[in-house]
Formats: sequence, structure tokens, C-alpha cells
Amino acid sequence: MPKFAANLTMLFTEVPFLERFALARAAGFTHVEYLFPYPFKAADIKAELDQHGLQQVLFNLPAGDWAAGERGIAALPGRSDEFRAGVSKAIEYAQLLGVSRLNCLVGKRVAGHSDEAHWQTLVQNVRFAATALAAHGIELVVEPINHFDLPGFFINRIDQALRLIDEVGLPTVRVQYDLYHAQREEGEITGNLLKHLARIGHIQIADNPGRNQPGTGEINFPFLFRQIDECGYAGWVGLEYIPKPNTAASLGWMKTLVSSA
Repeated sequence: MPKFAANLTMLFTEVPFLERFALARAAGFTHVEYLFPYPFKAADIKAELDQHGLQQVLFNLPAGDWAAGERGIAALPGRSDEFRAGVSKAIEYAQLLGVSRLNCLVGKRVAGHSDEAHWQTLVQNVRFAATALAAHGIELVVEPINHFDLPGFFINRIDQALRLIDEVGLPTVRVQYDLYHAQREEGEITGNLLKHLARIGHIQIADNPGRNQPGTGEINFPFLFRQIDECGYAGWVGLEYIPKPNTAASLGWMKTLVSSA
């Protein structure tokens, strides 16, 4: 079976963020991920990881004003200084928390700028981020997000992410492949996994429709888990789903689906 990491932004939301680490460990997880550590002191997060014997596998670079609807700034013309300052901040957190992989949300198009201007800004910023991270032994992944959930998001499909990686031209940049976003945007999940495995640095899962736990929608997860194992993927699979009706009840899929895979 793949190795699963609990996403603490999505799971165990019944309690405040810093209390979720204990619940993840009690549920049997040894690895976690989440969107952003920045509202908290890195030392406080590190204390929770250490106390509960957890290892963190991923978080995102700073992504602009999240509350105002921004979902990344890497592709936004005129925001490169802010983006690069965020890279430095992310490195500080990653070093203390022992995280070797960070995700870049590229952001939504902004009015008044062409797609080419967005693209060139994105290439330059991703190249900067990957170079800075690599100096500290950290890999960068870039995540396509479906345009139905996030209209205007600049990277929606795996081919766009791969084109970006090719143009950046650095070996430490790979794709974060979220199966929920991939299913909504283009399908062909298994084919893309098998074809592009070497260029996929992290996988996340949720079922479709609804973005709830595996087994609630149309995706054949037992089949996909077998494919992930058989193709030799050695990384982590993040559980970035909306638990239904709650986290504890939602985890039943790990027994039923995994045992049938």
C-alpha cells in the first residue's frame, strides 16, 4: 500500500491546529502535511512533531493573501519581490521542521496582464525558488489545480506543469499530482501516473465529486493504490480531503479500501 500522510489543514479540524498532531498520531499516522505553517511559531510546530513522533513531509510556499482569495503569487506580475521573500521564510521553517519538499501554488490570473507575462514571471520565480531551495537540500513541487474549483488558476493540467518544469530546467522541480484536481480537470489519472512517474514528487488524494474521502465518489482507489505500488512510487500520498461526516468516521476507508486493494 502507498504511504499515507494526514493533511492537518483538512483533517482533524474539530480541534485547533496545534492539537491535530496528537489526534493524527492517535489515529495511527506517522507522517503529516498541511498547507501553511506561517501563522504559528516554527518551534511550536516542531514541539508537536517531536512530542508525537511525527515527521512532516510537505507544506506550501507563502501564497499571498489567502483570506482575500489569493491562491499563490508565483505567476503574478509585479509580485516577485514578495514571492522571493516568501521563499526565504519558507526555508527557515523547512529547516527547523525537517521538511525536504515544498509546494508552489502558482496563483490566479490578474487583470491587465497577458498570459505570456504571467508565464515569464512564473518561470523566473520558480527557477529562483528551486535554486534557493536546492541549496538547502529541499525539492520544489508545482501543483496543477482544476479550473472548476479555482477559476482563473494559471496551471490546471499536468502537461502545463511539465512544460513549466522543462523551461525552468532544474532537476529539483517536479509535479505535485493531486488526483482530485486531475480527475476534475482532465481524467487519465492512471495513464499520467505511469507516464510521468519520474517527474511526480508528491501525490495527494480525494474522491470526486465532493472532495471527500476515498470511497465516496467515482475514483477507483483500490485499483489506483495497486498502480501506485506497482509503478514503484516511493513517496508519500497526502490525504487532502474533506472528511465526511467527520475525521474519525472518514478514516474507515483505510481499512475497507486498503484491504481490498
